[in-house]
Amino acid sequence: MSGTTLADWLRALDDAALVALLRARPDLATPPPADTTVLATRVGSRASVARACEDLDTLALTVLEALLVLDADLRPVPLAALRELFDVDIRPPVALLRARALLWGDDDGLSTPPATRDAVAAFPCGLGRSVPALAGVDLTGLGEDERRVLEALAAGPPVGQTREAAHVVSLDSATTPIQKLLARGLLVRRDTLTVELPREVGLVVRGDRPLGEVVTAEPPLPTSALDPVSVDSTGGGAALELCRHVEGLLRLWSDEPPPVLRSGGVGVRELRRAAKELEVDERRAALLVELVVAAGLVADSEGLEPEWVPTTQADTWLVAPPEHRWAALAQAWLELPRLPGLVGGRDDRDRLLNPLAPELNRPGAPRDRRRVLEALAALPPGTAVPDVERLAAVLAWRAPRRGGRLRDELVRWTVAEGTAVGVLALGAVTGAGRTLLTEGPGPAAKRLGDALPAPVDHVLVQADLTVVAPGRLEPDLAEEIALVADVESAGGATVYRVGEHSVRRAFDAGRTAADLHELFRARSRTPVPQSLTYLIDDTARKHGRLRGGAAGSFLRCDDPVLIAEVLAHPAGQRLELRRIAPTVLVSPLPLAEVLDGLRGAGFAPSAEGPDGQVLDLRAAGRRIAGRGRRRPAPPPAPSEEQLGELVRLVRAGDRAARTTGGARVSVPGNLGAGPSATLALLQRAAKEGRNVLVDFVDGHGTAARRVITPQLVGGGVLEGVDVSYGEVRRFPLHRITSAALVEE
Repeated sequence: MSGTTLADWLRALDDAALVALLRARPDLATPPPADTTVLATRVGSRASVARACEDLDTLALTVLEALLVLDADLRPVPLAALRELFDVDIRPPVALLRARALLWGDDDGLSTPPATRDAVAAFPCGLGRSVPALAGVDLTGLGEDERRVLEALAAGPPVGQTREAAHVVSLDSATTPIQKLLARGLLVRRDTLTVELPREVGLVVRGDRPLGEVVTAEPPLPTSALDPVSVDSTGGGAALELCRHVEGLLRLWSDEPPPVLRSGGVGVRELRRAAKELEVDERRAALLVELVVAAGLVADSEGLEPEWVPTTQADTWLVAPPEHRWAALAQAWLELPRLPGLVGGRDDRDRLLNPLAPELNRPGAPRDRRRVLEALAALPPGTAVPDVERLAAVLAWRAPRRGGRLRDELVRWTVAEGTAVGVLALGAVTGAGRTLLTEGPGPAAKRLGDALPAPVDHVLVQADLTVVAPGRLEPDLAEEIALVADVESAGGATVYRVGEHSVRRAFDAGRTAADLHELFRARSRTPVPQSLTYLIDDTARKHGRLRGGAAGSFLRCDDPVLIAEVLAHPAGQRLELRRIAPTVLVSPLPLAEVLDGLRGAGFAPSAEGPDGQVLDLRAAGRRIAGRGRRRPAPPPAPSEEQLGELVRLVRAGDRAARTTGGARVSVPGNLGAGPSATLALLQRAAKEGRNVLVDFVDGHGTAARRVITPQLVGGGVLEGVDVSYGEVRRFPLHRITSAALVEE
């Protein structure tokens, strides 16, 4: 079979091999090829070859480049010549290249698609272009300086820039190593600034290592064994921390939404403000910003002055259990078609890259992210990879053409982000992370919920007015504690601090002193210190002595002296207060503005409703409708049955091309003589009981192809048996675009 064409070689493959080819190179199947000739054209196209090479490991890619060194893209070469270039068994990579149609022919004549040289490497294996006249060149007699130049170029790349390339000199007048080598013909002048080392000279310089430095085996990956329970508990803590930070970001942007930059994204000042408020570094803040938008919790308001505003989905997320909150964020990160790791860097124009900027878009990011995670998930549970650089080296060997210039950075970013999200912990994949990769966010949430410790129903109140939550609090208790105390430190045990302003916040929300005393008495496992009791009572005595209502607004107080003090204060003038009774003041300003102004002046007013009860005037935060920014799920991979049917149709197309009188009848635009010719061909097939390869457009506008045995042709309908499924089908004639007889 030496010298056989690619199309002939593909035709000779069995159906199972073609199905495997289409599974390995899915771009070949879209749209379905008409016959093997069309399939062969796609197999040899530059874009398809380049995509196929992305999944090759270093050894297979080196074998492919070695074939180019032997000019297998120009003429068939024997397998024996290829083996001479390697000192390892190359049968597995050769079989892989054949299975992906990057190599065809028998062992006496191997060929690669002509587009391979352009798609793989301009200088395969670091060797220059061939100059056949230099085959077997003798390099004895060269000076040491000339040899150093040749050895440098032979190591690759084989081209160099030099001004000496512009001058043509004889060997007698040459003074520099470059000039001497050019004069000897051992270097080739490509242009006035470029010289190239011919392939034949490079092979001689390399000697017994014709391909240079070749890494033929995957580098070792050091690992360490950890307790899977420890990995899961650490990941669970990271998941809770992630949810807490996202909740804080939503609260911050509810009150003060950041503007959308003219170029898109969030500005540096807003990113720093978020990092400061959340007490995280800017890199983590950037990841949080990307996640809330990707998860649909925040969106661009798209107004005249657009802002990044939480959506109504944020409210649903906020009331969900922690494990479901995490699953939504983790899935958004896994599918994120962007690279948050680029934030803080510079683009090609030296402009700063901000969070949510369009320059961070990378459609291939989910695929590359999943590849890193799946490599770690392939290890036994609890197996950690402590050295990220070694992991990057292993993945680089497995797919050196994946990821482009950011290939190794993608590994580092994925590990760092995965750890922050809680998919990774201590260098290993968590149980919830494994479930997320294989089963999706629902089962992953359940797995995380099982790994998290049960919520605790108590706190520990300390004498220094701190409240320690010894674990994840029950939702109701967490809400009450967050209302009366501020988080001081978070982690496995969260520490809150109670202060006058936090107690006042609880009173502003409608809690009474009796409510707070009962909260700490019932929920604290330690005695409630007197200092906390005094703080609550002292704050309660001052709180609410002033009462505000909507007049615009009013203030009332049983103490006329306090009313006079407020009226005489400069804040009273700014708030346009006036006395309408000894114990009542009114203002045309909104009640919330009046109360904020008085609090800023050192007073402690509270709001009351028509029934005299305390009102909670805290802003609920802005919300907008969700924008549906989630990335659509990729189409599912075709099944074995679908690929098998496609192969059968390709075979039918080949038979149609070989059938006497089976030339395809096309119907361009359903005009002209096409319909009558198609009708005649179908009627002939029905009369003779022959099969027909029919191209048609279904009711959804999708092009399709079937092999049909016509039974009835008339009334604008073709009725016949679908050969692949044995079913009787009906096709409107106006939807048939072409037909051809098939010799079975």
